[in-house]
Amino acid sequence: FVPATFTHRSTTSLNIVIGDQKDVSEKVKDVFANGPGVNDEFDNLMQANFPGAVNNQELVTKVVDILSGKGYKSENTLLATSLCCDELARQLEDDFNGVYGNNFNLGGLAGFPFAGNTGFGAMAAHIPDDGFCLVVYGPHVGLAADGTVGKVERAGISLVDNCCGSAIAASNYVKGITDGGAQITTKLQEFTDFQQGAVQELILPHGKRLSEAENRMIELPYALYDSQDMLLREIVKKGSLGVKRGIALLGGIQINTGPATLDYFHPLRFDFMNYRGEVSDEMLPKL
Repeated sequence: FVPATFTHRSTTSLNIVIGDQKDVSEKVKDVFANGPGVNDEFDNLMQANFPGAVNNQELVTKVVDILSGKGYKSENTLLATSLCCDELARQLEDDFNGVYGNNFNLGGLAGFPFAGNTGFGAMAAHIPDDGFCLVVYGPHVGLAADGTVGKVERAGISLVDNCCGSAIAASNYVKGITDGGAQITTKLQEFTDFQQGAVQELILPHGKRLSEAENRMIELPYALYDSQDMLLREIVKKGSLGVKRGIALLGGIQINTGPATLDYFHPLRFDFMNYRGEVSDEMLPKL
């Protein structure tokens, strides 16, 4: 399996258009019309490392179909994301942008919701009147064509690069403490690298878990997800009164691949909540 050199598609020019009546299922088809198809060989490699992961095309198709049954349309839905700053993380945004329009960004390094309560409140105020919100969140990890976890091919770069660099740096920091006797630093107080310092401290409680993992690079994004999910639940709980008709929360692990293959996502949470912050439908089994 040899990765191609073309770049991922992008649909970020699309926006919410009031009165847009085009069927969302047709929009999904448009989003993936010019992208790479499913590669069975690579899919087997993906399932060997991340069982339960689905490619972006399958994910977006199912999510949009499920939410359309609840009244989600292009004209009444605001997409919000909490994903890593890495440009590779934009692909999942782009795939949903093609249906719901441009997203409100809640995330920072490694996918943590650094926008916090203030950012969530601002986002909620932008939800269309009598409309809905979809929040997509989680860390990301690379899977190279040769099956190496934590590496990925990038368009225009010959080096097979780290992914996620922030997560790997935080993991190395934690490993130095749990396995090597290094001291906890005070870098969280350094504003010039505040987010990375926060990522390191937020992953620190998972040090033993990572040390005991059979494959640290596979376990790392799941540890990050657990920390992010905990934070986002608190943020949503405090800001739920602003979400109008309802909010769907899609959380999981984003798995970036080379330019020749579809990206993947391992969904770990897919809930629909009312404006009181109560989960009224656990939709994960439907994906």
